[in-house]
Amino acid sequence: MSVFSVEIFLVVFGLALLCLEALMPTITRRALSGISIGGVALAFVLFLFSSKSGADLPMFVQPYLQLDTLAVFYKGFALVITLLVLWLMVESSAYLTKFTTGGHYNELFCLPIFVCVGMMWMASAKDLVTVFVSLELVTVSFYVLVAFARKSNLALEAGVKYLILGALSTGVLVYGIAWVYGATGAMSFDGISAALANPTTSKQAALLGAAFLLSGLAFKVAAAPFQMWVPDVYQGAPIPITVFLSVGSKAAGFIVLTRTVTAFMAQGSVIAMEVQTLLILGGALTILLGSLPAIFQTSVKRLMAYSSISHAGYLLLALGAGSARFDLNAGGVVAFYLATYLPMTVLGFLVLALLRANGGGEDLRDFRGLAKRSPLMALVMTIALASLAGLPLTAGFMGKLFVFIGLVDQASWGALICAVIGAAAGFYYYFRAILAMYTSDAQTSGSMVWSTGTKAGAIVLAIVIVVIGVYPKPLQKLLTPKAAAVATH
Repeated sequence: MSVFSVEIFLVVFGLALLCLEALMPTITRRALSGISIGGVALAFVLFLFSSKSGADLPMFVQPYLQLDTLAVFYKGFALVITLLVLWLMVESSAYLTKFTTGGHYNELFCLPIFVCVGMMWMASAKDLVTVFVSLELVTVSFYVLVAFARKSNLALEAGVKYLILGALSTGVLVYGIAWVYGATGAMSFDGISAALANPTTSKQAALLGAAFLLSGLAFKVAAAPFQMWVPDVYQGAPIPITVFLSVGSKAAGFIVLTRTVTAFMAQGSVIAMEVQTLLILGGALTILLGSLPAIFQTSVKRLMAYSSISHAGYLLLALGAGSARFDLNAGGVVAFYLATYLPMTVLGFLVLALLRANGGGEDLRDFRGLAKRSPLMALVMTIALASLAGLPLTAGFMGKLFVFIGLVDQASWGALICAVIGAAAGFYYYFRAILAMYTSDAQTSGSMVWSTGTKAGAIVLAIVIVVIGVYPKPLQKLLTPKAAAVATH
């Protein structure tokens, strides 16, 4: 069985779920959620045992899809984050029931499956047309997901903002693709890199196309100066969708950025230096515009939104530095960083969902006394926030370390200073939330209710964070490029 067969299975499974929900409106939410989680889990098992060779792909898709180290990793990543988001939807059932029309949100379990398929196709795309079609499948699904809690004014506002700015970014992206095609005469990444290595290629036209294309992608990954939508959309969207945007959408955007930057910065490219400079400057600016405003946030959800912007900046710097260390190329460093970002972000938002389910809110004051009400919940949240800050012996530290070393190798001292400032600011606003959890007052009372299964899931995520921070070698080995792996020079 090829990986493509798994993707087709997910498409058929998602459509079947939609039909089931439409033809059996009385089906319980518990049954539909169980079916959706079971189907994605089955797809993940099939993926693990499927052939990872590009030669085993069907002949009719081989011109458009590839299977290398990064493609395989991001496909697995898409399945894992989709499973976790479906789980978070179950944990957020009280909120979703309250703010959806008639308390019905069964179709919400179908859309993440289509997002997952789009992410998987995007991971192995060989040309810009396949990238665009896959990206739109993801984006259009997110338009619906963000505004799904239609009784919430914040969700409706988030949906409108995301729709308008998303449509604008799509137009910019397509305009950039058109210019790149006009300058290079190619749509495939291999064809683009070959054309850019030709001295007769118009540098000005290629640079203009690259600038528009990268600007369109910058919106998808929440990079400056196209990050203005993130705080409001993250705050308004339901927590599971916020997680999907923060992790899944970011991963989808960065695999495309990795492929695109690889083509633009190939050996002999006439625009390699300019693209690298753009990435370094954009990454440094993104870190500052994400980290510094986060210092003044009292809403933990908005704090996490600005944090997401800051992390996008570190990922851009990893691509811009382009150095190969620890058996990882630049694309491998980005993938490693995203792999560490997944468990700590999911764990952080899980605790937010649990606080809301127990009658709390998303403000820092709602965290006061959490250690007294639920020591375990406070502990796992502390691990998540410490990792997001980059505390040593956590997964977040390893991701930032690889980025810092890459900047040192490239002697990008200005960007390194911005990265250090962002990290220092992160320690302040993350540990402010940790301090609130261990500070109690006279009003602090009552215990937190969460199921045994949820506790087990939270503990597993916390263990993953610590294990990667202490022993990252297995993850590095998984991302070590093979002969056909993508490399950024």
